[in-house]
Amino acid sequence: MLYRNLSRTGIRVSAYALGGGVIGSGNKDEDECIQMIHQAIDSGINFLDTSDIYSGGESERIIGKALAGRRSGVILATKVGNPKSGAVNHQGVSRTWIRQAVENSLRSLQTDYIDLYQLHRPFADTDFEETLDVLTDLVKEGKVRYIGTSNHQAWQIAEAQAVSSRRLLQRFISEQSPYSILKRAIELDLAGAADKYSLGLLVYGPLAGGLLTGKYRAGHAAAEDSRAARYKGCAAGEALDPERPENKNKFELIHKLQTVADQAGISLPHMAVAFTQTHPAVTSTIIGPRTPQQLGNFLSGANLQLSADVLDAIDRIVPPGSNVDDVDRAWTPDWLSAAQRRR
Repeated sequence: MLYRNLSRTGIRVSAYALGGGVIGSGNKDEDECIQMIHQAIDSGINFLDTSDIYSGGESERIIGKALAGRRSGVILATKVGNPKSGAVNHQGVSRTWIRQAVENSLRSLQTDYIDLYQLHRPFADTDFEETLDVLTDLVKEGKVRYIGTSNHQAWQIAEAQAVSSRRLLQRFISEQSPYSILKRAIELDLAGAADKYSLGLLVYGPLAGGLLTGKYRAGHAAAEDSRAARYKGCAAGEALDPERPENKNKFELIHKLQTVADQAGISLPHMAVAFTQTHPAVTSTIIGPRTPQQLGNFLSGANLQLSADVLDAIDRIVPPGSNVDDVDRAWTPDWLSAAQRRR
């Protein structure tokens, strides 16, 4: 397993991070999830990422249970911000909610500190000063070691860094964003911002929700146990649905990518994950296996390096800095709402 510096913290994290998005939901077998977490750690993965909302909180609880006796060897990251319950203030990044949320996460994770505490997405209704002030207090208290963002835009990263400098507050040391061969928008400006401010860039979705596994075929219904079938009818399912007419172009591109992988003698999933590791701004790629077997498949390609010929071929199919489908956007920014686009 390769290790890279996380920003300028002096901490080295594995090039693969284990994501907890499906722990407790995509896989409800607690024992198997714990087995997978232990397998990841034993393989050299020392970076675990989750959120207080994943699997309704089960992800944090199971990870906390799995780390009993192994906590000190792991860099543990979680997130705050997305709605936790029906209560109006149990969401966002206000001082009030962050104070409650961090205590909840500490209990669930069975730990007295969180290595990396991240804002799950931007919240236009809260000033960075408000959020950074309480996060700075949490760092001083030892409950949080470092802070980061997720799904933020390059301009927001720049604004936050300016606030930290002006107010002498803790600075964000990482940004987590989606990145795959089919979703390359971060190359346009976000990767440059991460480099400018020495942020660790953590990327998720390297298989584009499963599209780059090659298991979906245009015009054919998805298998009943597939992610596309589970999410059919919602936005997450639309991006994967092989029967959706708007996805025809996407599947044609995937077919071309499969040909590139075949000619290189590698699997499409391995090529897809290795692609995300190629960009010099990327610190870690977050992988989200559901089972120990899937984790083993990820790990078998951990040391793959793509040649310039393969990367050039990928660039010809999906140009740098572009997204194939806007439906793949991780979230819809507040400023795209009708209320903020019309006088």
